[in-house]
Amino acid sequence: MTGPQDARPEALLPWGVVRVRGGAPQPALRDDDDVLPLAHLALPHDPDLEHAAAAPELNALIELGPSAWEAVQRAAADAPGAARVALRECAPVLPVRVPDFVDFYASLEHATNFGRIFRPGTAPVRENWRHMPVGYHGRASTIVVSGTEIRRPRGQVGPGDLQPTAQLDLECELGYVCGPGAAGPIPIDRAEEHIFGVVLVNDWSARDVQRFEYEPLGPFLGKSFATSMSAWITPLRALGDARVAPPSHQAAPAPYLTAREPWLLDVRLEVELNGTVISRPAAADLYWTPAQMLAHLTVNGARLSAGDLLATGTISGAGAGTEGSLAERYGGERWLADGDEVVLRGRAGAIALGEAGGRIVAG
Repeated sequence: MTGPQDARPEALLPWGVVRVRGGAPQPALRDDDDVLPLAHLALPHDPDLEHAAAAPELNALIELGPSAWEAVQRAAADAPGAARVALRECAPVLPVRVPDFVDFYASLEHATNFGRIFRPGTAPVRENWRHMPVGYHGRASTIVVSGTEIRRPRGQVGPGDLQPTAQLDLECELGYVCGPGAAGPIPIDRAEEHIFGVVLVNDWSARDVQRFEYEPLGPFLGKSFATSMSAWITPLRALGDARVAPPSHQAAPAPYLTAREPWLLDVRLEVELNGTVISRPAAADLYWTPAQMLAHLTVNGARLSAGDLLATGTISGAGAGTEGSLAERYGGERWLADGDEVVLRGRAGAIALGEAGGRIVAG
């Protein structure tokens, strides 16, 4: 596996923000082991684009829309060798300021598995789950770039019992970086106009804290301490060949969730723990699509902002070795220990998405 996207002349390169040789953060594109800072490119003379190219995050560029994104990609394709900087001389930082973060629950297999774990003896999937993409608002300020150490969190694991979590888990997810911004509702057939690109996401979870606190309002401290995302954002348009139809078992959704041509991304995922691949989920197994998630999020009039992050929730398959969390993979017999390192990888055909990794340190 080379970089976030194999180098080829017609490729749309992944977006990121880097510090070059310790300098200030600046937007850039990545081409395998090279980085092209936007400041090094011959961009069209446009004050808004020039401002966005000099910003310490990608939000302003995302807000400019597809014509600006295409202009930058064309400039990168025409860039001389002198515009390139070796990746080893760059330190990637979080590529966007995330105004809002919503984590969905889009995998039927994961929802079924966790219903059995958290609510034994009851129906594992609640009635509402098949009628709308269920999700929760996460804490955007705790989203960190891949490679950031994850400090073991604390929370109540029983009545008044504040402890460092003993059941720290990972969650293998796809994330969608949104924009340009728009006031809702966003029609489902226009949803992809507001998806800038795709990342990998690890929504680290403290299961003992989550189990005690989640009734009746859902996740809180068990998930608000850290969420890792890729340093590099793969453009959605680069993944056109990875589109597949959703599984046929989806019940007839409400009209606002019914697309003319529904799609998922056929991204093959890997969960690596301490250098060993322990699971290989597939994003094509998801029940709810990214367009359905975005349409549902905004149907009540909620505003979407450039840089908002939507995540799929844990992606799990039906077979052994396709689980997206340790709770499912090991049945509660293995949790993350201090010093453990997790790396999530994903590939759609020839395109490899940026990794999402982190090492656990004591709290």
